[in-house]
Amino acid sequence: MKTEDEKAFFNYTRLPRGLYDEVLRRVEGRIEKKDTWYRKSLPPGLKLSITLRHLACGDNYPSLSYNFRVAPNTISLIINEVCNAIKAEFAAESIQCPTTTEEWTAIAEQFEKRWQFPHCCGALDGKHVAVTCPWNTGSEYSNYKGFFSIVLMALVDADYKFLWIDVGSDGSSNDASIYNGSELKEGLESPNNIFNLPEEKSLPGDDVPVPYYIVGDNAFGINKSLMNPFLIRNMEHHDRIFNYRLSRARRVVENAFGILAHKF
Repeated sequence: MKTEDEKAFFNYTRLPRGLYDEVLRRVEGRIEKKDTWYRKSLPPGLKLSITLRHLACGDNYPSLSYNFRVAPNTISLIINEVCNAIKAEFAAESIQCPTTTEEWTAIAEQFEKRWQFPHCCGALDGKHVAVTCPWNTGSEYSNYKGFFSIVLMALVDADYKFLWIDVGSDGSSNDASIYNGSELKEGLESPNNIFNLPEEKSLPGDDVPVPYYIVGDNAFGINKSLMNPFLIRNMEHHDRIFNYRLSRARRVVENAFGILAHKF
């Protein structure tokens, strides 16, 4: 496969050749096996290619078996092995929720600069990821859109960067229930401020202290740490302006999901 041109290689794996080589270099020690008297082990590069093809395009096991000449039951083991290796190797550096006042302040400054929405420390939303219905789960994974899914909930900064994720809740769960049971909510609402959010301060042109918060849609209940729009009923002009500004800030999480879906 690596003899193909760059465009074909990227279309097949969804990774540039250089990044593919870096991932392989970092995980091969975790997925490489020794040859035995009975059979030769599969090369780490083959394992990675099988996994990337499955993740990138959703190829099923029979299709992967035909393309790579590897038994379907072996492919199921390979994909789990490689995914665990990637998680172990990259988890600590891929998504890091802010833990210092300086980090949260920098995020809020970017939201104010780019989207004219001050004190915002992130945009929160959930996305349904389609899955094959797990065995013996009935309607547990069936969502309101009419397909089986798990929910990816994410907090995103002003530049579409993921700050925090929760993935795996069944598709029948709503966004509010997932957030209410999350470590993110616990940290944001902690009386001891374990997330080290900045202290309340007034907005420009006002002297009333305002807390730092995240934004979401009306699926989430409003509270001190999570801001959502005014209801459409009986809105005045300044309420509409507020909703417009909040919508601009919140839209970054939807755009981030779009970027992710386009990649894979």
